Amino acid sequence: MQALFGQLLIGLINGSFYALLSLGLAVIFGLLRVINFAHGAQYMLGAFVALLLLQYLGINYWFALILAPLLVGLFGAAIERTMLSQLYKIDPLYGLLFTFGLALTIEGTFRYLYGASGQPYSVPSALAGGVNLGFMFLPIYRGWVVVVSLLACIATWLLIEKTKLGSYLRAATENPVLVQAFGINVPLLLTLTYALGAGLAAFAGVLAAPIYQVSPLMGTNIIIVVFAVVVVGGMGSILGAIITGYMLGVAEGLTKVFYPEASNIVVFVIMAVVLLIRPAGLFGRDA
Repeated sequence: MQALFGQLLIGLINGSFYALLSLGLAVIFGLLRVINFAHGAQYMLGAFVALLLLQYLGINYWFALILAPLLVGLFGAAIERTMLSQLYKIDPLYGLLFTFGLALTIEGTFRYLYGASGQPYSVPSALAGGVNLGFMFLPIYRGWVVVVSLLACIATWLLIEKTKLGSYLRAATENPVLVQAFGINVPLLLTLTYALGAGLAAFAGVLAAPIYQVSPLMGTNIIIVVFAVVVVGGMGSILGAIITGYMLGVAEGLTKVFYPEASNIVVFVIMAVVLLIRPAGLFGRDA
């Protein structure tokens, strides 16, 4: 039972990162129609920004949790405004290739500067230690990651679906000419959307830094699974990204208990089965 609950916790933690990262991807694809291959690199950037803020400026985890997403979001906004926005009116393949090249450039730069080996980032003292629940030992920081990830996902969903800004964003993707006729700055909305997606990836990176080592390859190791999560949930579905992220994280954790050999492929098996039954994904809209 301890092994079962331990793997369920690991599944929830992995699911938290899957949900946050796939949420950022879903926001960008749903509103900009861009498949952002640079998402894994932005996740890695968030972890590295937190590490560099600590090493060079002495800025601790709590401030990094706010500053890193802001800085990476600003970087994403600059990329979108100066380069990515030039590709919206041509074949979507060019946007995919651009973000793929951007990911390779960012990861290659950090690999050249810091090497391929990871660097540790310590758990904040307020979240160190753990709690004995009787049936398992719960590390406080890992519990914090699950809770704060869920809150961030819910807040993002509420922003997109329940606020005036979210309605502007959704309207701008459906009919940008009409929205601009009402005096709304559509290019600014698109820039803010990409910045939001990049910021969510960076936020996940800061949360991951104390659990996994900060490495230039950390985004590459997770982004393929995250793309599978987005496909299962439905491309562009905000709610689908959140629910599917946690669901597949738990499924992966349970597989490690009952059939460890399949734990690395269970997400892709589920993706194949879902696409055979429902090509649009669990929460996607049929064309």
